[in-house]
Amino acid sequence: MTVQRSLIAPTAHPRLEEALQQKLQRRSRTAGSLGELEPLAIRLGLIQNSLKPQLRSPQLILFCGDHGLVVDGLSPRGGETTADVVNEVLQGRLPLSVFAFQQGLNLTLVDAGLSQSMNPHPSLLPRKIAHGTRNARTSGAMTLDQAHAAIRAGMEISDNLTGNVLACAGVGIGSHESAALVISRLAEVPVRELVQTENQELLAQLMVVLQGAQGRHRDVIDPVEVLAAFGGFEIATMVGAMLVAASKRHLIMVDGMSACAALLVAARIAPPVTDYCVFCRSSSHVGLDRAMAVFRATALLELGMESIDGTGVCLAWPLVNSAAALLSQVAEGEDSAFSVPSGPDAPGPSVELPTAQFGGGRRN
Repeated sequence: MTVQRSLIAPTAHPRLEEALQQKLQRRSRTAGSLGELEPLAIRLGLIQNSLKPQLRSPQLILFCGDHGLVVDGLSPRGGETTADVVNEVLQGRLPLSVFAFQQGLNLTLVDAGLSQSMNPHPSLLPRKIAHGTRNARTSGAMTLDQAHAAIRAGMEISDNLTGNVLACAGVGIGSHESAALVISRLAEVPVRELVQTENQELLAQLMVVLQGAQGRHRDVIDPVEVLAAFGGFEIATMVGAMLVAASKRHLIMVDGMSACAALLVAARIAPPVTDYCVFCRSSSHVGLDRAMAVFRATALLELGMESIDGTGVCLAWPLVNSAAALLSQVAEGEDSAFSVPSGPDAPGPSVELPTAQFGGGRRN
């Protein structure tokens, strides 16, 4: 990558926020209020530092990886593998694939660490760090070098994407449990609140596995070390992608437990990254409620779905795109004069990413 550092600036900007609110108020006098669409539009204006935010070439990236935890009985009874799910998406057999095409989302799957070798496909990006992680109950899920390599891979992917919208979701058998371990440690949330199953026998087995992993790595608190101890390659790659997207002031759409875990790690590295995020959901899992509560967030849409992560992004995208259009495309008689100040009302200081450790960054 060509640039030596990346900066993530907070989006807080009181003067711009006031100007955006006034612009919407002028519209509401004749068009009426558009409810929750208006604060979303203001978020987009702050993210782009503009009175007329415009969203271009949205990218939906599914980061895929396998997990060593599944050897402890966490795999589904039907024997479906992560590679099976990936192939179903690539072959258009899932609603996610159809919805993404229908909504104009550029869908890419990233092989960050599938245990199987995949056949080449135009929508499959090979960035395999290893053939799945190790079992976090018996060792670190990955080495620190592997965690850093995955973050760098995500940075490279994000840096080379077109457009200014990055939607992130994870795919992997055992990914939910891996994400729960990461969130539990970094947010100090009991892991039991992040997992669910109606089968009490399976729940007891699951808690033995997860608590065993927690006990083995009880002293690990550094965010990247926590990622290496518990996480998946798909989570680590998402971390890098989110950091670079935020450094470019791009909108980040977060869908699912794996994406929440990645965002939490990214936010421990550079806290302002959360300013650039909106949340989606593709399942009604109660653990996801708890994960989003860590960010004091709710999903844009609550449809009661039980689908693969990323599906919620496809259905929420028209809402997000409409919010941007409310400010950028609806005709009006006048715009309030506004220029970005350079004095005390300017946006807050940027946070520099630790590029000596991770490498990568944004293009100038």
